[in-house]
Amino acid sequence: MVDVILPVLDEAAALPWVLGRMPPGYRPLVVDNGSIDGSAQIALGLGARLVSEPRRGFGAACHAGVLAARSEVVCFMDCDGSLDPRELPLVAGPVLAGERELMLGARRPERGAWPLHARLANRVLALELRRRSGLGLTDLGPMRAAPRAALLELSVRDRRFGYPLEMVLLAAAAGWRVGETEVGYRARSGRSKVTGTVTGTARAAADMARALR
Repeated sequence: MVDVILPVLDEAAALPWVLGRMPPGYRPLVVDNGSIDGSAQIALGLGARLVSEPRRGFGAACHAGVLAARSEVVCFMDCDGSLDPRELPLVAGPVLAGERELMLGARRPERGAWPLHARLANRVLALELRRRSGLGLTDLGPMRAAPRAALLELSVRDRRFGYPLEMVLLAAAAGWRVGETEVGYRARSGRSKVTGTVTGTARAAADMARALR
């Protein structure tokens, strides 16, 4: 069984679709980060395990999920309907097989799924990530898998949007075998808190710049 950490902040519209497509052997662990739209109740009603993380921040929710997880390998995935849970085995497979310590899902966007400002920001970030880490990554994929115990040993400190980037940088520095595989990327349910606005993207970029420093 693989625990799938799903950071959630007001994702009531997407939760039924996401949880309904969880593949066999993958157990949803919803980390509610202060939702006011009933997301927590929906997750419980659909059979997901629920953890509450009152400290706001994407990294805070992810870290709470890692602490609460029970499986040897954990996955992370956005819970906004942009990623299809049925592709989790593509990402987790190499980690479960012992071939990689960290796998990322490189997003293959459908038309209209990725705003131009967010796509450009991601391209710049990927270039800088390759320069800093020496890894041949094309995307800082939000669908990912890693061994839980080793991930805790990395001691990722960022509790905001820099968490995914810091994880990859620390993994590279620790000599982890890091890989990526393509996954689909759909138009999300509702407006993204990050890519949905230029302000949100700028805030995430600032957090990631701090992680790079």
